[in-house]
Amino acid sequence: MKAIVILISGRGSNMEAIVQRCAAEGWDARIAAVVSDRPGAQGLQFAAERGIATAVVDHRAFADRAAFGAELARVIDGYAPDLLALAGFMRILDNGFVQHYAGRLLNIHPSLLPAFTGLQTHRRVLAAGCKLAGATVHFVTPELDHGPIVMQAALPVHADDDEAALAARVLAAEHVIYPLAVRWFVEGQLDLQGGLVRHRGGASLLLM
Repeated sequence: MKAIVILISGRGSNMEAIVQRCAAEGWDARIAAVVSDRPGAQGLQFAAERGIATAVVDHRAFADRAAFGAELARVIDGYAPDLLALAGFMRILDNGFVQHYAGRLLNIHPSLLPAFTGLQTHRRVLAAGCKLAGATVHFVTPELDHGPIVMQAALPVHADDDEAALAARVLAAEHVIYPLAVRWFVEGQLDLQGGLVRHRGGASLLLM
């Protein structure tokens, strides 16, 4: 059985989606822990109420990113994870941390990467006049919001969309593709070769 550790900074709605789908679909996996960099993160209560171990590594207690990453990895490794899933985790991770979990560290980003890395993605999509928006699940590499793309969801930008409306529709798509990508990782269906990801069974990695 695979052990999954999920990192959050706030509510953790993608964490909730993964936890719920894991239970409902009977994955050969368990959510070993939910870890936050913020003591008051709402998602910690959700996890605790379901009997999932929780931990906090407060980023404010560390002098630099490397020190924070080292302590975060020490705490995470106590749960012996097969997979680490970033779910609204708002800290930039240092290279040492990323390399430590290479090939078993996933993230979801609210844009069609490699476009619109970083923050304020929906505002920037609207400002650019894009006709498509979406979300991307990817393996994490040291370069921010880059790394082999696992799965994407693409959806149309409506003429009357504002930032909030677009964000809500993209988030709903995230809640579909992230649990699915995690499930495929658990099942050994993701083949990562030469920086490209394919599904071993030929399933589509694009949701439209």
